[in-house]
Amino acid sequence: MTTAFYTHADCLTHVTPPGHPEQVARLQAISEALAAPGFGALERCDAPLGAVADILRCHPQAYIDRVRDAIPEAGYVSLDADTHVAPGSLHAALRGVGAMCEAVDRVIAGEIGNAFVACRPPGHHAETETSMGFCLFGNIAIGAKRALDHHGLSRVAVVDFDVHHGNGTQDLLWDEPRTLFISSHQMPLYPGSGGRHETGAHGNIFNLPFPPETAGPAFRRHYEAEVFPALENFRPELILVSAGFDAHRADPLAQMALVEEDFAWVTERLCEVAADQCERRVVSTLEGGYDLEALAASTAAHVRVLMEQGQ
Repeated sequence: MTTAFYTHADCLTHVTPPGHPEQVARLQAISEALAAPGFGALERCDAPLGAVADILRCHPQAYIDRVRDAIPEAGYVSLDADTHVAPGSLHAALRGVGAMCEAVDRVIAGEIGNAFVACRPPGHHAETETSMGFCLFGNIAIGAKRALDHHGLSRVAVVDFDVHHGNGTQDLLWDEPRTLFISSHQMPLYPGSGGRHETGAHGNIFNLPFPPETAGPAFRRHYEAEVFPALENFRPELILVSAGFDAHRADPLAQMALVEEDFAWVTERLCEVAADQCERRVVSTLEGGYDLEALAASTAAHVRVLMEQGQ
């Protein structure tokens, strides 16, 4: 079995204004890191365009139309203070949806061991009818709903270790009892949600807020004590991962203090749970990470473990 690596040149055409942290260079840094010796066994896949039918499982047609209509012929349009679109943004966002859905299909079919999707814009802040936090469509929630509705799975877990709360994924899965959404994140920090009291309509949301300056030992201790037991009790048939690397100590947008070894560790432990619970089925998708050197090194550590565990 192999690890599939999904990306597409269209994701480089989502051009943000100068100085914006969610920049084209993020994907270039990741691609360069995964071109290094040691990653030759990756199955490199072009991300397909996502289908509207898949997006509609999470977002209404009126919202899809609103995003499409906002795309400019040139320059940028600001959807909010943080989220901007350029002429290539819609196709870029659709590649993220399509890659997530195809990766879910192939992991469930047993064609690949696991997958990492490196597309942009990211997705975990996009709510049902609201783009925000650099995000247009809720890629990982869309992937979860495809696994449930198209493939007939009964239980899908989503784990988000981005430093910012996955408010969009929480919104999209709030009333979905077939999912367990776990988000660990810094608090206080954008977007301001993610308290422990936010538990979903069916007790299916688990938020784990960390104070600023949290480093690896505390992060690992809480995951061992709380996250992995919750996952095991849920008995997922598929684990999806929102892989944001902005909890790195070098990241400019937050104040946590993780390092590459911490991302490798959490990846390995999630893969171990998947091996025990769901035939090793893991699909991971890129979220945040804004220091280019830390992003490249952390992604490489994450994917290296996926390759080791997906065999």
